[in-house]
Amino acid sequence: MNFESKIKKHKGFAMLYAVLVSSILLSIGLAIFNLTVKELLLSSLGRDSQFAFYAADTGAECALYWDFQGDAFASSTPAANINCANEDRVVTSINLGGGAYRRTFEMDFSPEPYCTIVSVTKYDSPRRTIVEARGYNTCNIANPRRVERAIRATY
Repeated sequence: MNFESKIKKHKGFAMLYAVLVSSILLSIGLAIFNLTVKELLLSSLGRDSQFAFYAADTGAECALYWDFQGDAFASSTPAANINCANEDRVVTSINLGGGAYRRTFEMDFSPEPYCTIVSVTKYDSPRRTIVEARGYNTCNIANPRRVERAIRATY
């Protein structure tokens, strides 16, 4: 066998190795990219959850303040507007029957996208109050990444 026939016999192996190595490197790069995207999504979900919790906490604190200081949710008084975060909040009232009623208000933290819905339920027998605040990282109900966190205080 001469030298030229050996070269013709091994022709194309460099191309095969180059394609094989580049496909392996591309697969590794895509796997790393996929992991990075999932990690970013997970960290942003944690941040959104924290914002939703803070919104719920703010709403619950506002309701507790007005219940203890202003007696705004007493059964002896009609539903009145309250002021939280320097804005008036409209309080709606629902009679649940049997001496129980629920008062609800919403807070929108514009220009931030966060919001909360707070309900204060009072029962006469046995006498107790339940404050429940549901916070959201966005007020857009159609948003698929909307996160809800809730806080409940009973006394």
